[in-house]
Amino acid sequence: MSSYLHPALEEVTAELAARSRSTRAAYLERLAASSAAGPARGAAGCSNRAHSMAACDPDERAVLGGERGPGIAIVTSYNDMLSAHQPFATYPTVLRRAVMKAGGVAQVAGGVPAMCDGITQGRAGMELSLFSREVVAMATAIGLAHDTFDGALLLGVCDKIVPGLLIGALSFGHLPAILVPAGPMPSGLPNREKSRVRQLHAEGRVGAAELLAAESASYHAPGTCTFYGTANSNQILVEAMGLQLPGAAFVNPGTALRGALSAAAGRRIVEIAAPGPEQAPIGEIVDERAVSNAVVALLATGGSTNHTMHLVAIAAAAGIELRWEDFAELSRHVPLLARIYPNGAADVNHFQAAGGTAFLFDQLLGAGLMHADVKTVAGPGLRRYTRVPGLDPTGRLVDAAVGGESAEPDVLRAAAAPFARDGGLRLLRGNLGRAVIKVSAVAPEHRALVAPARVFEDQEGLLAAFAAGELRGDLVAVVRGQGPRANGMPELHKLTPALGVLLDRGQRIALLTDGRMSGASGKVPAAIHCTPEAAAGGPLALVRDGDLVELDCDAGRLEAIGVDLDARAPAGVGAGPVGRTYGVGRELFAGFRERVGPADAGASIFAAQPQPQPTSAVGR
Repeated sequence: MSSYLHPALEEVTAELAARSRSTRAAYLERLAASSAAGPARGAAGCSNRAHSMAACDPDERAVLGGERGPGIAIVTSYNDMLSAHQPFATYPTVLRRAVMKAGGVAQVAGGVPAMCDGITQGRAGMELSLFSREVVAMATAIGLAHDTFDGALLLGVCDKIVPGLLIGALSFGHLPAILVPAGPMPSGLPNREKSRVRQLHAEGRVGAAELLAAESASYHAPGTCTFYGTANSNQILVEAMGLQLPGAAFVNPGTALRGALSAAAGRRIVEIAAPGPEQAPIGEIVDERAVSNAVVALLATGGSTNHTMHLVAIAAAAGIELRWEDFAELSRHVPLLARIYPNGAADVNHFQAAGGTAFLFDQLLGAGLMHADVKTVAGPGLRRYTRVPGLDPTGRLVDAAVGGESAEPDVLRAAAAPFARDGGLRLLRGNLGRAVIKVSAVAPEHRALVAPARVFEDQEGLLAAFAAGELRGDLVAVVRGQGPRANGMPELHKLTPALGVLLDRGQRIALLTDGRMSGASGKVPAAIHCTPEAAAGGPLALVRDGDLVELDCDAGRLEAIGVDLDARAPAGVGAGPVGRTYGVGRELFAGFRERVGPADAGASIFAAQPQPQPTSAVGR
């Protein structure tokens, strides 16, 4: 097997390791100190141990009390309102049986909240969405803090849940951990048809009943939503980092294969929790190579822009300093190999049928664009993840080599014949700060414009202007005061139908915001996560209606042209307190808003970076 590594990947990973040398070393020292004493429950007092086993049956007590096998924590995001997490209801029973059969004992150590951005889009609750990642991380740590476990099974799928589970687990990085997904719902109404109905509703051409019917035909069963947003990006990235079993991401709930993979995760955690050559602590798996592999997988599939924050925060939890520049540099060299909505017509079920992660990783490894020599929960080497799981006639889990060609080349392609020569994620810089933009679904003719700014303090203001017919001609819609410090950095995906209508009318438009636009960023150019944010004194607070703004994806420019920003005082959100800070639980997160770091540092409250001083020159 070729050991060729693309020079860009080699260089970015080397730079990542060099800049992270001291923080990574300190992290690994903490891991070594935590694991030196052996199984934690052996050092606990008798009363402590009795409490931890009180609800166990006699066979489980014999294993735990006699220290004959590992104790495994189950941390679950189960709830039965959200389709992606409803299947987890039965997982603890399946996992307990599998772990017990392998010689260990599994216990549900804790539950974590699972918040759905699809439900909170455009509503006040969305202001808690990003911060829910931190709550999930802390809840994971609380479950593991009983300090009686030798490994963990992490049950989660969606946007903030998987990053939160990983951040929490990495704080116990001496423990092995396996992510156990639930899989996507079967395909329903095609995503492009759903998008078409949304635009018609935005124009007032169909009513709420027709819109609800379309939405319900799209989101219609247990499982993850089928478009390629943050939830499904999570799944590809987790496999790319070697943190769940090969091919586990996109197997539908309720199938025999899904059940077999879940049981296999239970057996495997026992194997990698035992001292010896198989032991695989999560803190050792998530190294600089694994992080680089995750970035490559994101770029090659046109994945969610939210991971320019989530991956940064996950890496930081392992002592690794990932930067936006790393994404941008790799994006120049990583080809786009997948077209999944909103970057194409297909959904993740079509991606899976075309060859899925096995074909994707096989192509990237062959092109030298992923590190093969990594540690994974399945064993050494990422090549294991190029095999496709299945069941033999007896129902036993087996795997087979992936085919050499994509089964659906309009969905998934070989590295030698990509949809595009680059990954489509760009870093923009200029006197308006730094922002990221995903262009994999943006037509080339829409990737650069100079147009007057139209400034809004919230998304409701933009939607009201659209409804009133005020958004005429070319424009850059500036929606500020949407950063993590201002209001928790809500997604602004509710703007997509209205902006799509303007684009379809022939107007040259773009969105510029310090908020998020979600994993469903589509055909409208959207410069997002702009930092420093307006509420922290960033340049967006100095922009006025009519200012000429240049947004050039290919040149990486984000500039206010012919404007002396230094001569201005902040306006809007940058001039004073931000909107409502109460209601729907918002008052409980005041401390998060005060402590949170900037978007390019992961928008995290953990080891938060100092906020920049107000200046219009940031990013020049």
